[in-house]
Amino acid sequence: QVHLVESGGGLVQAGGSLRLSCAASGRTLSSVAMGWFRQAPGKEREFVAAINWSGDSTYYADSVKGRFTISRDNAKKTVYLQMNSLKPEDTANYYCAATKSYGGIAASPLMYNYWGQGTQVTVSS
Repeated sequence: QVHLVESGGGLVQAGGSLRLSCAASGRTLSSVAMGWFRQAPGKEREFVAAINWSGDSTYYADSVKGRFTISRDNAKKTVYLQMNSLKPEDTANYYCAATKSYGGIAASPLMYNYWGQGTQVTVSS
C-alpha cells in the first residue's frame, strides 16, 4: 500500500511562489511515474505536471508551463511542485498521484493508482 501526503499549500498573493511537497510512505516509488493535479470548486480535476521515474523527463499543462517545475528526490520518496508567478486562476486543491508500475510520463488521471488527500492553494489578486 502507498500513502501520499501533500504539504506546502497556503494563501499567497498573485505573483508569489509556493513549493508543494508530496511525501510517500509504504512501498518505494522510485521506479514509477508521479504527477500533480488540481481541482477548483465546481470544476473537474485537471492535469498540472508529470515526471517520469528517474526525474529526467517532465511534462506540463500549457496553463502552467514556464511557471511551475516538478521534481523528485527518490531517496527521500518525495515529489515537489515549485510554483512561481502564481495567478488567481491557479487557486485549487492540489493533489499528487503515483502510478502502480508505469515509469514514463502520465498525463491522464486514469493512469494513476494512488492519490493524496490534497493541499489547498489560494492565490489572491
